Amino acid sequence: MVSCAVHGMRAFLWYGLPVILWMILIFSGSSDTSSFQHSSRIIAPLLHWLSPNMSEETVNHIVTVARKGAHLTEYAILAMLLWRAIRKPVRGDTRPWQGSQARFALLLTAIYAATDELHQIFVPSRQASFLDVLIDTTGGALGLVTLWLFGRWRKRW
Repeated sequence: MVSCAVHGMRAFLWYGLPVILWMILIFSGSSDTSSFQHSSRIIAPLLHWLSPNMSEETVNHIVTVARKGAHLTEYAILAMLLWRAIRKPVRGDTRPWQGSQARFALLLTAIYAATDELHQIFVPSRQASFLDVLIDTTGGALGLVTLWLFGRWRKRW
């Protein structure tokens, strides 16, 4: 009985805890300190240093692209962590890829993206965006496709 509990705790720490920590990181990024105005205060001076004649419109466009790229990346990582927690792979795992596991991970990613946007309704300097949910979910799908491709590549070697 104790051995089963220890195994369960070890599995949670190895597979579940990274998911929770990553979700907390995403949630904290939805706070006021990560709003467009704050991130443009970091990126804009760097862009003006690199190209002093860059227009504000171009700077704002680059900041927006960087922020959306960050959305894609953070949710790609979340989907991969969720897939890992669902599948619980082990070294030398010979089980075939299961689309149902990837679809479930993507569904959870989309739900979390929606709740993240819902949270932003209550942050004064933020606004909820259905487009961001789509971008986040696309990031999750890209992360899972990357995992699938990596798995196929590894099987060849």
